[in-house]
Amino acid sequence: MLIAIAPDARRFREWTGAGAPDWGAAIAIPDEHRIVMQGSDAGSGAGDPRSVLRHELAHLALHEQLGALPPRWFDEGYAGFAAGEWSRDEVLSANVGLVLHGIPKSLDSLEDGFHGGASRASGAYALAYRAVSDMSALDTDRGLALFFGYWKASGSMDVAMRKAFGITKSGFESDWRARTMRRYGTLAVIANLSVIGALFAFLLVPLLWTRRRRDTRRMVVLRAAEAESESAARASALEALLSAALTSRTHSPEPSASDGSNHTDQST
Repeated sequence: MLIAIAPDARRFREWTGAGAPDWGAAIAIPDEHRIVMQGSDAGSGAGDPRSVLRHELAHLALHEQLGALPPRWFDEGYAGFAAGEWSRDEVLSANVGLVLHGIPKSLDSLEDGFHGGASRASGAYALAYRAVSDMSALDTDRGLALFFGYWKASGSMDVAMRKAFGITKSGFESDWRARTMRRYGTLAVIANLSVIGALFAFLLVPLLWTRRRRDTRRMVVLRAAEAESESAARASALEALLSAALTSRTHSPEPSASDGSNHTDQST
């Protein structure tokens, strides 16, 4: 087995070929027993190199055990499950559209998602991981070991699931879909409501601040106008009082002098 670490993005594309997605952190080539990983130039989206390596090693181990039997969704789901990529659940917990509307009725229909953009592929990986994890939980003692044995012997996933778990493939898919919606639907709604609330607050706070400033300026203007009006009213009242007092004083009668009568006493 060869593990090649590309020194840069150009070399990574050269070594992986044209079929590798641009957003991929690594790729396993089972027929050549080869793994190609991004080196130190890999971006933050490449993830933990140890987890990425475990993921690619799981691809090689599954191919060595079952050859070309596993479909793409199981191949990717098992690699994520074997590598312990618990963060796959976070994608489902935060994506209400994926959980409530994007869960396919058939796991085989996840195939198209692996060839989409990074966001769509992330959803497909998360759903595939959840499917394999749920399948392993059907047998708490042996996990997938008995299932792998029946699958290799019969060449049929459906036959292997019937013998190992007592359930048909279509029955498992129906249960998996219901469990996923039940388990992550509420969390996804809450997460999206939180995002919507944060966005609403982000948009609303500036509006409230602008309105508060406008109301403050309006209040200052109204108080100034009220003070001016009160001042004018006081001046008008004072002027009216002074005018009334002056008018009253002008029309008041002047006090008159008393006329005295001379009385002459005549003596006889």
